Amino acid sequence: MKRTVIFSALCLVLAVVFSLPGGLFSAEKAEKGEMKGEKAITGKATYMPVVIEKSFNEMMEKDMADKSKYVQRQQELLEKRYDLKDDPSETMMSVGRKAVQRGVRVRLQGDVTWEELSEMTPAQIKEKDLFPMGFRPLPHSKHSTGGQVFPQEQIDEILDLEGRDLERFDTEFDIPTHFTPEFPPPIYLTSRPDLGDVSQGKVLSIKNYYEMFKGILTPVQMEGMRLLLTPFPQQQFNQTEDRKVKEPSLGVTCLDCHVNGHTNAAFHLNPDTRPQAARLRLDTVSLRGLYNQQIHGSKRSLRSVEDFTEFEQRSAYFDGDHVIAAKKGVNLPDRASQVAMMAQMQNMFDFPPAPKIDAAGRLIEDKASESEIRGEEVFFGKGRCAECHPAPAYTNHEMQDLKLERFYEPEMINDHYSIPDGPIKAFTLRGIKDSPPYHHDGRLLTLDDTVEFFNLVLGLDLSKQEKKDLVAFMLCL
Repeated sequence: MKRTVIFSALCLVLAVVFSLPGGLFSAEKAEKGEMKGEKAITGKATYMPVVIEKSFNEMMEKDMADKSKYVQRQQELLEKRYDLKDDPSETMMSVGRKAVQRGVRVRLQGDVTWEELSEMTPAQIKEKDLFPMGFRPLPHSKHSTGGQVFPQEQIDEILDLEGRDLERFDTEFDIPTHFTPEFPPPIYLTSRPDLGDVSQGKVLSIKNYYEMFKGILTPVQMEGMRLLLTPFPQQQFNQTEDRKVKEPSLGVTCLDCHVNGHTNAAFHLNPDTRPQAARLRLDTVSLRGLYNQQIHGSKRSLRSVEDFTEFEQRSAYFDGDHVIAAKKGVNLPDRASQVAMMAQMQNMFDFPPAPKIDAAGRLIEDKASESEIRGEEVFFGKGRCAECHPAPAYTNHEMQDLKLERFYEPEMINDHYSIPDGPIKAFTLRGIKDSPPYHHDGRLLTLDDTVEFFNLVLGLDLSKQEKKDLVAFMLCL
């Protein structure tokens, strides 16, 4: 116990030293955008400031006054990068609450067509600055602050169910609702596939989970569910004066982002990168099929669900700064009991049914259309998709680096320095139609965008028909 207290005190002292104005690791220039070249962002702040010199009301008033500026700036960026119109396809998500959006939404850079662009080498694209902005990293809606941002549907539902407010006063969700998952998402359990969707059309909450799952979950799973639905302090949602909600907050829950064991497209910044300007936006990934995945986290490559669960609470909730976690009230679940129970419950969330896919993860031909069959051939052949997303789980449990630095020069955009992504986990494609937007930061709004992105980045030379067929196949997964 004494060692723990001494260690925590030492961490706080170090954090204060490293966050002093003008200190060796000051990130002031990074936040102002005074950077030229990739090397310019090294040697900046590692620790966040522990001592807050302004009052809560003073900071809140400034944030509220500045909010419209950031919202407008982000909206202008999105409209410049994408066609944001609501253009639904005839394909519905798993329980029919929302249609899948169709078409390529990324806008081209310069006076070229997609076909002309795909014929160019990465060096030519880089030299002429033709790599589409929608294919570059997507900044957080307020990148200089970061933190969890929830869609309005989730904010309204949790406020109604629990009286807990997830609405921030400094920023808001930026992706139009028609590009997000159906809400509430259905829930499928590995232990009871016979029941189908067990969500009852509700958002899981600490208020309703017991009645919903009594007689379906085991006692261990039920306790794991309770913990996944219990709010704990998080960087922007807590009691301290540097929070980003009006009232002191109990915090957030695991399933505030991973709603119903899936996702609502809530986003934040990765905890693994410094300084703040270089951090990556992260779109919430689904927990479906977690039982079959061998690494966790976009970059951290954590080797068990237990590691991931524990690390999220101890550090990632606080932007990767365990010193700040100690200040704000970090939850330290017991590894042998609480973490294990939370992990077991997460392992119960299954993929949605895929009636056209057999036990080996391949198409059942007498149920599939000609386009879907052709798309499967592209997926496992010319499209090279199966190299990272093999059947039946449609992930290879590895991290890949697409080396996007071949295509563009890093630059400061909306307080984000768009360095290359580096290695990122290959997430599963099972049930992919339910999980827009795509890529780790949500920069790709549709599956058509995703196909166009990989066609260019991997030099696949797919025809228009092959792209269309590939999308048709992925909708079957």
